[in-house]
Amino acid sequence: MTPHDYACWPKQYPRSLAVPETSLWFNLSVSAARFPGKAATVFYGARLTYRDLLDQTERLAGHLRSVCGVRAGDRVLLFMQSSPQFIAAYYGILRADAVVVPVSPMNVTEELEHNLADSGARVAIVGQELFDRIEPLIGRLADHVVVAAYADALTGDAPVEAPAFVRDPARPVATRGAVAWSEALAADHRPGPHEARGSDLAAILYTSGTTGRPKGCMHTHRTVMCTLAGAAMWEGMHQESVILATAPMFHVTGMQHSMNAPLYAGATIVFLPRWDPAVAGDLIERYGCTHWANVPTMVVDLLAHPSTRDRDLSSLVCIAGGGASMPEAVARELQARCGIEYMEAYGMTESISQTHFNPPDDLRKQCLGIPTFDTESLVIDPETLRVLGAGEVGEIVSRGPQIMLGYWGNPDATRAAFVEIDGRRFLRTGDLGRIDEDGFFYIADRLKRMINASGYKVWPAEVEATLFKHPAIKEACVIGAPDPRRGETVKAIVVLRDGLSPPPTSDDVIAWARDHMAAYKVPRLVSFVDALPRSGTGKVQWRALQEAEWAGKPS
Repeated sequence: MTPHDYACWPKQYPRSLAVPETSLWFNLSVSAARFPGKAATVFYGARLTYRDLLDQTERLAGHLRSVCGVRAGDRVLLFMQSSPQFIAAYYGILRADAVVVPVSPMNVTEELEHNLADSGARVAIVGQELFDRIEPLIGRLADHVVVAAYADALTGDAPVEAPAFVRDPARPVATRGAVAWSEALAADHRPGPHEARGSDLAAILYTSGTTGRPKGCMHTHRTVMCTLAGAAMWEGMHQESVILATAPMFHVTGMQHSMNAPLYAGATIVFLPRWDPAVAGDLIERYGCTHWANVPTMVVDLLAHPSTRDRDLSSLVCIAGGGASMPEAVARELQARCGIEYMEAYGMTESISQTHFNPPDDLRKQCLGIPTFDTESLVIDPETLRVLGAGEVGEIVSRGPQIMLGYWGNPDATRAAFVEIDGRRFLRTGDLGRIDEDGFFYIADRLKRMINASGYKVWPAEVEATLFKHPAIKEACVIGAPDPRRGETVKAIVVLRDGLSPPPTSDDVIAWARDHMAAYKVPRLVSFVDALPRSGTGKVQWRALQEAEWAGKPS
C-alpha cells in the first residue's frame, strides 16, 4: 500500500513531496539571506542570529580546508553536546564539502576508536568536556582536533542557570594537533566555492546491531533533505516557529526535527542540552515554544513536575516523537493542559528519522502512523518474504527516498539489511508489526535483539562484547528488563570465572561498564548465575531469559 492508496491521507498535504536538489548547507544560507538578523538559536538567553551562524560555518570550513587539509568527501567526526557550536560544526563540515560523522557525547575512548577507525575520519570537532576521551587517539587515529567551549556561546546573564559543563570557561589547548574553537574561527580562513550536491554523501551515522559492532549508515544530502523537508511540512514549521530542542542532535530525532528542519524553515531553536523538566517548562513559557520533538518520558517528566502546574504551555502546537509509545493517561493530561495531542512517529537511523507519521487530523495512540511522503511499507513473513494482509503480524519493511545508501565499508551488512519484493528494494526494520484496515501500522514485537530504554536503542551483542573484556567475566547475556520510567532497561546476566577472591559485586561490574561504554548502554541491573541456559546447538537462550524477566521470574 503506497501513500497514494490511503483514504486517511491528510488532505492538506501533497501525496508526493518535491525535495530540493541542493545541499543541506544551502538551506542555512537561504535562511540567513532571508532572515539575517533573526535568532537562529537561543542558548541560555544568548541569541545567535542566522547571519552570525552562517559566518561561523564559513570560518570553520575555512579552517578545515586550509589548516586540516579536509577535502570533498573526507569524513569529520563531530563529538559534542547539542549547542550552537554543534550546529555551526555540523554545517561547517558540510560547507567544506565534507561528511559529518556525529557520535554520541556519551561515547568513551574505546567507542571513539572504532568510530574514527571505521569511518576513516582524521579530523574531529569536540566539546571541551569530552576532549580527554579523544586526546589519547590524537596522532594515532586523529590528526587534527578542534576543541569548543560552550561558554563561548553565552552572553550576559542567563534567565535560567546553565549546567556546569556549559558554564565552564574555555581552557588553554596545549596538545599537539589540537586547537581551540575560538582560535580556529579567529584566523578567519575562508573556503572556496561550495560544490556539494544532493547526491553527494553528507553524513555517516553509527548504529549498532546483532553483530555488536556499530555500523555507519550512509546518507546523502538528498536522503537527509527528504525527512527534514517532510517534517517541516507535516509538523507545520515556519519562520515564526520556536523549537524546544531536548533530543540530542547527534541522533536522527534531534538532528532532523530540532535542527535541520527548523533551519530549513527559518525557525528559532531554543536549546536544553541537559534534560531538566523544570527548565523545560520555563523555556516553553518564556520563549513561546511551539514545537517539541522528544521521547514520551520527557512529556511524563514535564507534566509530573510540581513547577509545571503554574506554567503557561499554551504556545505548544506540535509535540511529536517516537521510540516508545505514549501512555494513554499522559496523552489525556497533555490534551487537558495544552489542548494538543501527541503525534507518534516511527523511523530508524537507516531512514534518517521518519518513515511513518500519524496524520495531524487523525492521531492514534500507540500507533506508528502511516507511511509518509513517497514511502511504501509492507508487512511480510520474515522467513518466506510473503506480503501479509491486514491484521497479520510480520516484519515491517520500507522503501523510499530517505533510505540510506547502505552501511559504510560493510557490503555484507548492507545486503542483509535489504530484501527485494516484486522487483522493489525494501529496508528490513527488524520490527514485527501489523497494519489495520485503514492502513495504520502498529508495533507488535521485535524480530531482532534490541533494548529500547527511553528511546535509546541498545543492542545486547555490543554490550556483551564489551563485558567479555572484564577480567572476571566468563560469560554474559544482556536482556531488556521492565522499568517503570524508561519502559525497559539494560540487564546483564553474568557467569564469573572460577576461583575469584573476592568475586566482583554487581556494583563493581556496573562501575567498570561505565568506564568502557556510553552511559545509556551500561547495565542498570546485574545478576550472577552459575551457567547460562543453552539450546541443543549450544546457543545461549537469551529469549527465554528475557521472557522470564518480564514474567516476574528474573535470574
